Amino acid sequence: MSSDQTRSETPTVDMKLEVIVIPVSDVDRAKRFYAGLGWRLDADVARDDGFRVIQFTPPGSPCSIIFGKGVTSAEPGSARGLHLIVSDVVAARAELTGRGVEVSEVFHDAGGIFHRAGQEGRVSGPDPERRSYASFASFSDPDGNGWLFQEVTARLPGRVDGDTRFSSAAELAATQRRAAAAHGEHEKRTGRQHDANWPDWYAEYIVREQAGKELPT
Repeated sequence: MSSDQTRSETPTVDMKLEVIVIPVSDVDRAKRFYAGLGWRLDADVARDDGFRVIQFTPPGSPCSIIFGKGVTSAEPGSARGLHLIVSDVVAARAELTGRGVEVSEVFHDAGGIFHRAGQEGRVSGPDPERRSYASFASFSDPDGNGWLFQEVTARLPGRVDGDTRFSSAAELAATQRRAAAAHGEHEKRTGRQHDANWPDWYAEYIVREQAGKELPT
């Protein structure tokens, strides 16, 4: 057995990414901005020596951001490519623009399902096939730290290990709508209207979609 195989089969400790540090120049301005996104304020702690840390968590996210004074030596605005995964990129963009945030148009990459840095390769509109991972929209905070919405509706194989989890009621509802649409096509193909086993079919669809497996037809 190779050393690579041994390493891959050895149980590892869970390592859950829970905090990302965002470098900002004006703490109060950044606080107003992230509060304006509708993100949850978890903490605002200041000490007499000038140290200050603020923590926000995006809706449905297991990972939070922190910023403040004395928390990082990185250049303000230098954070790039911070991804926010959403089930509907058009709806996510509409929510932020409704809050007064400047968000790019929805776009996809000319070369594939992932995107390149900056503006290179951006094509207007969602991915033509609306493939999972392939549609984006971008925005920045007042310092220029760059965020991206990425639409994910079905995970790549191996990304979800046996569990079916939803970070919010909205995410579950969006998944159920996709299952309903797929089940409607299933009924057309089979000629069985008002399928009494639709709960089982929905459940199978949702579990397979999250696990990145082939979907039922």
